[in-house]
Amino acid sequence: MAALFPRLVKSQEATAAAEMALVTPLMIILMFGAFELGNYFLTEHVVAKAVRDGARYASRMAFTNYSCTSASTGTAANDPVLTNTRNLVRTGQIASGGTVRLREWQDSGTISTITVSYDCVDVTSGTPAYAGLYDGLNYVPVVRVAVTNLGYESLFNSIGFDSATLSLNAESEATVAGL
Repeated sequence: MAALFPRLVKSQEATAAAEMALVTPLMIILMFGAFELGNYFLTEHVVAKAVRDGARYASRMAFTNYSCTSASTGTAANDPVLTNTRNLVRTGQIASGGTVRLREWQDSGTISTITVSYDCVDVTSGTPAYAGLYDGLNYVPVVRVAVTNLGYESLFNSIGFDSATLSLNAESEATVAGL
């Protein structure tokens, strides 16, 4: 029996398997963590692009859709601007329906995370002052489209990794061109 023990201690057989058993959980965590991080950044990019698209669309609406008679802030209550911009941000098309850009927007209640507002800015306040197609206007609407507190849905929610504490936010603004 005494002769068996030193031989066992000096044996190199199965060391690779033991090392692999120790390293594998760490490698799996790193691999899935990289997947999750990449998915988060992709989702964040999609939200930022959607908001930019919405601001660009809303900025090309007619000046009559924005009541700018004084320096003020307003919410786009005019149905075509609000509804169409929200649809564009959510699905990439103006008409209702369509495929949502993100899983997080599957529920139609999440459309409330998309806000469309505008500021009426004095044409002389800009540096340089607004000119060109703003001649004859006293106030220029600057539209702002924002997504706030959109819950991030993890790739691994179905197996118990909760991402309820993560939310996505993005904002974009553009001066209304009234084209």
